[in-house]
Amino acid sequence: MSKTFWQEKDFEVFQIEGLENRMTALIENVRPKFEELGKQYSLYFSGVLGDEFFSHVAKHARRSVNPPKDSWVAFAPYKRGYKALPHFQIGLWGTHLFIIVAVIYEAPDKVAIAERLLQQMSLFKKLPDDFIVSGDHMKPEASSLREVNQEGVEELLTRLRDVKKGEFLVGRHIPKEEAVKLTEKELFDLVENTFEKLLPIYKTMTNIK
Repeated sequence: MSKTFWQEKDFEVFQIEGLENRMTALIENVRPKFEELGKQYSLYFSGVLGDEFFSHVAKHARRSVNPPKDSWVAFAPYKRGYKALPHFQIGLWGTHLFIIVAVIYEAPDKVAIAERLLQQMSLFKKLPDDFIVSGDHMKPEASSLREVNQEGVEELLTRLRDVKKGEFLVGRHIPKEEAVKLTEKELFDLVENTFEKLLPIYKTMTNIK
């Protein structure tokens, strides 16, 4: 049987008490996998989008007391950071794997990004209805497109435009129970399939014609 990419212990990291102990487990178990994904998908995005993309594995360096509740690798066409730009992420909460494109509150261009997406609402009809949307990258919860339909997406995009802390995330959540069964090939196929479907959204966010 082919080896799975994620194991139960990767998700159980987020149950470990204490900042130092959790960070040690993250660094030993999870970060090498994010670094592997980072190498693979920075090349993927560079190829399909034409700009050089860089991977950014979460370091959680600013934390001094509270241990991280999630972790990730992000992708953007900027070597020094990603938070100010629309960016792709592959990451874990204790409950699920996420594969998303996001605009978070640090993005200075988020008003224009929201306007462009609001003018292209038909893009969201082309996504599978089990894709999720969220307005807060700090929370694990999200709603499926099936649940929120076009009105819910429009509300999130309006909040992204009008509220300083407004954010917008769209992509896939894979429950832990399913994620730990995926072989490396199955995971890579799923990630690539998800990113392919999100590329038109990203191109609209960044105004790529």
